[in-house]
Amino acid sequence: AFFWLVSLLLSSLIWFIAVKASDPRDEPLQKGLLIFGVMFSVLLQEAFRFLYYKLLRKAIEGLVALSEDGCSPISIQQMAYVAGVGFGLMSGAFSMINLLADALGPGTVGIHGDSQLYFLTSAFMTMVLIFLHTFWGILFFHGCEHRRWWEITAVVVMHLAVSGSTFCNPLYVGSLVPSYLLMAAAAAWAYLLSGGSAQNLRRFLLCKS
Repeated sequence: AFFWLVSLLLSSLIWFIAVKASDPRDEPLQKGLLIFGVMFSVLLQEAFRFLYYKLLRKAIEGLVALSEDGCSPISIQQMAYVAGVGFGLMSGAFSMINLLADALGPGTVGIHGDSQLYFLTSAFMTMVLIFLHTFWGILFFHGCEHRRWWEITAVVVMHLAVSGSTFCNPLYVGSLVPSYLLMAAAAAWAYLLSGGSAQNLRRFLLCKS
């Protein structure tokens, strides 16, 4: 969560400087800066995810050196899951803070002909990002651990695609549907990389050992 916060702070600082140094009346320029800020923030988040992986790798090596049996008490898969949850929960918390700030008012949602589903769709988008960050953490760490750079690239591309889809709003179908489809694909991929199988899933659903 701390690493995600640092990445957000740096990307916000860059975007703030760019906005202040530009003409606020130039709408095409401001929109371009917003798109740049979102894409830059995504790349910075993934860079900090990689730095966090390197830090955890050093920590695991230290735990192995201190353990009596030469084994780490925590696996890289467990750390990947926890790191993904940390990124996701902090991302969701900031999304909810922004929503609550907008909900303070005054006014009524949709009173000027805009969509009345703003808060509902924003909640669904926040949820999908939390899950996606969790799955991305597993995929990213697996790619780093086995030097499968295409897995890391896939995570970055998916993150860019989901963030870019939000520019389709207020056409919420254009952002929610692709995001949930990517979430399903990332969930299945992360499940398989974690050692899951169709047989294990069937046993789980049927409550068999």
